[in-house]
Amino acid sequence: MSVNTGKHRRSETQAQVLPDSSPVRSDMSPGLVIVYTGKGKGKTTAALGLALRAAGHRMKTLMVQFIKGAWRSGEVEGAKLLSPYLEVLPMGKGFVKTALGKPGRAHRTAARDALQFSSEAIRSGKYDIIVLDEINVALHLGLLKLETVLELIEKKPTRLTLVFTGEPAHPRIIEKADLVTRMELVKHPFQKNIKAKLGIDY
Repeated sequence: MSVNTGKHRRSETQAQVLPDSSPVRSDMSPGLVIVYTGKGKGKTTAALGLALRAAGHRMKTLMVQFIKGAWRSGEVEGAKLLSPYLEVLPMGKGFVKTALGKPGRAHRTAARDALQFSSEAIRSGKYDIIVLDEINVALHLGLLKLETVLELIEKKPTRLTLVFTGEPAHPRIIEKADLVTRMELVKHPFQKNIKAKLGIDY
């Protein structure tokens, strides 16, 4: 037998999903610059966890992927379930192959297009959080110039939170950040020749 007390009824009400008419943001304090880096797994996953939490407050997150190509992935499909509070846009060309130690033109063009798109999104004022997924990798590979990436931080709106993921993070990016988390690699399934798993890795 269950007893439906007034306290229980209030808890049920509090647990209800916020109506769509709720304000996008209740916290009007300045946004942060966040970096997820390191050799361990979980950098993109941490950024997606942040987006999930923000969606619970009806805050809008855009994730621009600088390396991943337009193949079907769990984060792209999952974002559709959280629409319009999460958008994931793969704008890369996938695994970066190099010729004589330099990435191909298609990868450089894609990275620059993603940077331009991100810059416009940052200025648009439409988002509370923008994740630049694997931009640290694109920068490390020479697909982007450091000065143009730092400019994103300098010109971001005060209340926007900007997230950089990927390994390695440039020291200047780390210097500018408010929060830096370095994922440490302790063990990885690849060490046992276990292939990437659906829903875990992609």
